[in-house]
Amino acid sequence: MENTLPSIPTKRYFTIGEVGDLCGVKPHVLRYWEQEFTQLRPMKRRGNRRYYQHHEVLMIRKIRDLLYEQGFTISGARNKMQEIQELERDKKRQLEARVDGSLETLLELQTDPSAHFRVPTVLSHAQWQQVRDELLEIRAFLVVA
Repeated sequence: MENTLPSIPTKRYFTIGEVGDLCGVKPHVLRYWEQEFTQLRPMKRRGNRRYYQHHEVLMIRKIRDLLYEQGFTISGARNKMQEIQELERDKKRQLEARVDGSLETLLELQTDPSAHFRVPTVLSHAQWQQVRDELLEIRAFLVVA
């Protein structure tokens, strides 16, 4: 599905016509999906014109995939989208908790340099990989937020 659709340009807002072209869906279908999927809430401006953001275009592509490619019903796709949203929310909370824990450790070090935390002089490859993975997760979280 993703391979046949055009890439999403780096813009802040997209009109309903642009989103329709990017997602292979007609504008009246997008308006209908807004009623069925509560997560889909484009910004409305003068004259009730809709403006979608990048994350909403991705969401529409996911909805399209569930309905057209995977054969879900509207209610099945709605349930699946809610599951996906809950999983993402849980993952974000876990990441926030890890970041908060790291900040608390750093604050401890600022107030008491002899705190229980000690930086190893040499990290193993696996430890460096874990640090890299955590930093990438933090970067992804910051980009989304």
